[in-house]
Amino acid sequence: MNFSVLISGGAGYIGSATVKYFLDKGASVVVIDNLVTGHIEAIDKRAIFYEGDFSDKNLIELIIKRHNINSAMHFSAFALVGESVENPAKYYENNVAKTIIFLETLAKNNVKYFIFSSTAATFGIPDRMPIDETFERKPINPYGRSKLMVEEILKDFANAYDFHYGILRYFNACGALDDIGEDHNPETHIIPNIIKTALDENKVFKIFGNDYPTKDGTCVRDYIHIKDLASAHYLTLEYIMKNNKSEDFNLGNGKGFSNLEILHAAEKVIGQKINYEFTNRRPGDPPVLIASSKKINNLLGWKPEFDSIEKIIESAYKWHKKYPEGYKK
Repeated sequence: MNFSVLISGGAGYIGSATVKYFLDKGASVVVIDNLVTGHIEAIDKRAIFYEGDFSDKNLIELIIKRHNINSAMHFSAFALVGESVENPAKYYENNVAKTIIFLETLAKNNVKYFIFSSTAATFGIPDRMPIDETFERKPINPYGRSKLMVEEILKDFANAYDFHYGILRYFNACGALDDIGEDHNPETHIIPNIIKTALDENKVFKIFGNDYPTKDGTCVRDYIHIKDLASAHYLTLEYIMKNNKSEDFNLGNGKGFSNLEILHAAEKVIGQKINYEFTNRRPGDPPVLIASSKKINNLLGWKPEFDSIEKIIESAYKWHKKYPEGYKK
């Protein structure tokens, strides 16, 4: 299939992995990113890059016409839960208002196929596991609400225009490729923070809460490698373009690991003990979040290549050893 895809946020963690995956599959890829949180070093050199904002109508129109864009993917969201609570205006402006402008520009310029990077945060705190696509969405913070708003907007666009979408809800993206890894500021994800602690003997890793109703008292999460996320994007875009249909999928490994289990798996991979201590719970952290990916498996044949947590951690560890200061090594 002929993909000529515009990827917003292609300098970010998941976006850059998806850029590389599509290029490896022979697609034409154009990246737009304002580099506020992304890294130009993460963008595959084979991609065409524009520095700018995805809500810049004139720039988006120029890109679409110049490069015969037939599809788009959207990774340009702010994604820190705590920050969204403290500064909801920032999240609703970028994640909702600007996304409406982006979608409108795409639809007006005959770009009919769109993949949206959504989140498990749209589900809030479910009362059972694993989470499938039929679960009620009850987000508990502005970040999750901003993503759910766009999901609903996409349905309205599909009803009103010749427009088809794929919604992909991630649980915990993790791992690394040879030259693509996590370099966030601040870093809030567990695996890179554990690895950074292992690489600096003066650091102590903090586990938020040890009194949850789980097997060892720490939160349980579902982890998925960025390459597996990228392959799901490819299969989903292929499906909606072939069938002129819209679909939504949850993406995870279907297996849960507690914070302590992640820490001990990292110790096994790295070959050393890691200093850690328990601290207070973070507000709004559900005890358990595990995805059901049966729908995308049954419909598109998607299965995670990285099906062991040790393989995921090993890939991240190799990247952090190579880039101990992040992309500014």
